[in-house]
Amino acid sequence: MDALVSTQWLAGHLGQPDLVVLDASLFMPASGRDARAEYLLAHIRGARFLDIEELSDKSHPAPHMLPPADEFGRAMEALGIGRGDRIVVYDNSPLRSSARGWFMLRHFGADKVAILDGGFGKWLAEGRPVESGEPAPRSARFEAAERPGDVVGIDEVRSDLGADVLDARSSARFEGGEPDPRPGVAAGHIPGSRNLPFPRLYNDDGTFLGRDEIARAFAQAGVDPQAPFVATCGSGVTANSLIFAAHLLGNRGSRLYDGSWSEWGADPATPKEMGPAPG
Repeated sequence: MDALVSTQWLAGHLGQPDLVVLDASLFMPASGRDARAEYLLAHIRGARFLDIEELSDKSHPAPHMLPPADEFGRAMEALGIGRGDRIVVYDNSPLRSSARGWFMLRHFGADKVAILDGGFGKWLAEGRPVESGEPAPRSARFEAAERPGDVVGIDEVRSDLGADVLDARSSARFEGGEPDPRPGVAAGHIPGSRNLPFPRLYNDDGTFLGRDEIARAFAQAGVDPQAPFVATCGSGVTANSLIFAAHLLGNRGSRLYDGSWSEWGADPATPKEMGPAPG
């Protein structure tokens, strides 16, 4: 199974005993949408719901922080997801939150994880079947263990990382022309970081750009997609689109700043920059 699978591929493999499908939709609070309610109303046959909002470290002030490994493992077992399963993640969100689900699963030890190219929107547009309600129970074992080198913390970002920092937020938020939507979070960006808004990696139908186009998007942002970089965004979700896109090009050295701007921008001790990225 490739890291990116088509709707045609998934339709042809649904029902295989080692294949699990996950809806990882997530919405910003201001959207007024309820990801779980939409999932219960309609989802790909057999899909389970990965609640990114709920499955996070509630003790941390920044949103969506990765949970402890044992907590993640218990949640996956409750969903009927095994560490050795083939897992296909999709979403129906403008945040392209399936990339966050893909990152979480791999970070905690699953090796066979893919994203459905185009997500639920493409599945629906093609008239493929859906169902409602909860899926049938499934027994599974997920012994979670964090993969080292995937994540960096605020102290590491403060120091010299020896790698580019690439921000997935919009140019307006990166440059500070648009205020942050979270109270108490400053405008601007991490000094010296570069900007590649994550929607630039997708076609209008939600599918990923071709590999050559992805490479050009990174180059236009001033970052080598083959070299190690640290991805950041507003709250550690959309940055994963940058990591996944680089993964498609063979990059296995990119890392996530999980606290992202929600943590950095809320800390009065961190330096902030305004304006465009360096030329």
